[in-house]
Amino acid sequence: MKLESKIPSGPLAEKWDKHRFDMKLINPANKRKFTAIIVGTGLAGGAAAASMAELGYNVLAFCYQDSARRAHSIAAQGGINAAKNYQNDGDSIWRLFYDTVKGGDFRSREANVYRLAQVSNEIIDQCVAQGVPFAREYGGTLANRSFGGAQVSRTFYARGQTGQQLLLGAYQALSRQVAAGKVKLFTRHEMLDLVLVDGHAKGIVTRDMVTGNIESFAADAVILATGGYGNVFFLSTNAKGCNVTANYRAYRRGAAFANPCYTQIHPTCIPVSGDYQSKLTLMSESLRNDGRIWVPKSKDDNRHPNDIPEEDRDYYLERKYPSFGNLAPRDISSRSAKEVCDEGRGVGETGRGVYLDFSDAINRLGKQTIEDRYGNLFQMYERITGDDPYTVPMRIYPASHYTMGGLWVDYNLMSTIPGLHVIGEANFSDHGANRLGASALMQGLADGYFVIPYTIGDYFARTGPSGITTDHPEFKKVHEEVHGRIEKLLSINGKRTVDTFHRELGNVMWEYCGMSRNEAGLKKALELIPRIREEFWEDVKVMGDNEAMNQSLEKAGRVADFLEFGELMCWDALERDESCGAHFREEHQTEEGEAVRNDKDYCHVAAWEFTGVGEKPKRHVEELEFENVELATRSYK
Repeated sequence: MKLESKIPSGPLAEKWDKHRFDMKLINPANKRKFTAIIVGTGLAGGAAAASMAELGYNVLAFCYQDSARRAHSIAAQGGINAAKNYQNDGDSIWRLFYDTVKGGDFRSREANVYRLAQVSNEIIDQCVAQGVPFAREYGGTLANRSFGGAQVSRTFYARGQTGQQLLLGAYQALSRQVAAGKVKLFTRHEMLDLVLVDGHAKGIVTRDMVTGNIESFAADAVILATGGYGNVFFLSTNAKGCNVTANYRAYRRGAAFANPCYTQIHPTCIPVSGDYQSKLTLMSESLRNDGRIWVPKSKDDNRHPNDIPEEDRDYYLERKYPSFGNLAPRDISSRSAKEVCDEGRGVGETGRGVYLDFSDAINRLGKQTIEDRYGNLFQMYERITGDDPYTVPMRIYPASHYTMGGLWVDYNLMSTIPGLHVIGEANFSDHGANRLGASALMQGLADGYFVIPYTIGDYFARTGPSGITTDHPEFKKVHEEVHGRIEKLLSINGKRTVDTFHRELGNVMWEYCGMSRNEAGLKKALELIPRIREEFWEDVKVMGDNEAMNQSLEKAGRVADFLEFGELMCWDALERDESCGAHFREEHQTEEGEAVRNDKDYCHVAAWEFTGVGEKPKRHVEELEFENVELATRSYK
């Protein structure tokens, strides 16, 4: 396997423009000869489907939800970054580029990140034109707020519903193309495998989640926009349906999986309240603009938070990181919360929580201002916990959230399988070892609206229409493999539910490959996961059959893939013998608990090649070159 990044030559600021000129183009009239499959209809997939159809391509779009509007992008709350510098506070494309590279702890490609910063401004213009109701200042200009890892205000937002509003913008553009007949939308269809013909991605096999029918679809290229794999931990902020299956099936077919151990733990989630929980709830990072994070200075201080005076409070982020304070990046903020809780100063019944306190902001700005900025978030918190955050500090704790790892892609967003393109959170390309807040929506829309419509045209122009249909023998072969796997799951008829296996795997992943990792723990996980997987295939109980809607079967297929993928994550974390960003190896830290990178040996992307279930995968390396940013110790003090 050879990793060719295809980064254009020339100065950083000119690479994308030069690349667009150098790419081969397709005559507008010829674009209707090409068909693309897009799996996933969130911000990345929905934007790509709408944009490509508008250009004239034929698009087959798939989602497992009952509507494209229910993609998990809808859950993003806080905002979307762009280097508009409306606040006139020193922002620029270069600063957004630098903040992103630094925030990712110097483990991302310079060229990809700079392109992302470049197109960020176009995203805002596009969304405003679509009618996205961004918050505005009194004078009518778009409002901005701060987010973690930045000292400027560059985050555009729509109260606490930014993801929903952006998704509705993409959805209306998508709906226009559905009505025009350029997009065929297949809801309640889950991709279960990828079809390769002569080494190129030419189709997928899906299951109709309503009828159970196994169907094949052919196209000239396949685009995966299926999000992240945070649910490998069982408890996460992701929707319960989020999974790794599309990406993992592509990996098993030959697509390299890059940096799977880079998983982000979000610092502001509602703490776990009991073993009965099946998911966690995110409280937007935007709350850290006005909320102050603290814990009692003394262990076992069980007083009501409003009864603890200032002198007995430890605003630990402000103490440790005076320059960034409560807006320190997510990985640093999460580890700091774990640190104070491990010291015995955590709050709540479990001791796994810290306070996020808005009393100062309410006193300074007034309750109405805070309500205007965060009202729906406060309402959500009160409904879940029963506490009024206007009068009692919120309790928060880190939880699995975003995944920076994903299928390896080159500058054109194409994987190591020709014709298989990967966009949004499903690829690895832009965030390095840690993602800055409000950059997920930016990357998804950048890939969908402004990158893939250009770069896939280059692939089409070089290969031409394939003319391949589902009559090809490869489609029949993969169809039979998918059907056989489903029959196997249904035939086991064991005694344990799918969820018990998923929870057991999640506990192992969180304990040994979660917020911090070490060699002994990762080796322990690599012993435990195969045992869980073996027991799964011997004792899982999948109710029902394949002839109708069957959520037990859906979950079983996804958990089966997690049980293989979790092992890959642990191999990646074990082999990366350094700390960087969200990958925190306990062996590599300063006396103050800060991450210690090893640029000499690990300034690269690790891309893994599938070698068989239970076998150690093959590790490939793409060296990272920093020509414009000096490799430095990341400091937010």
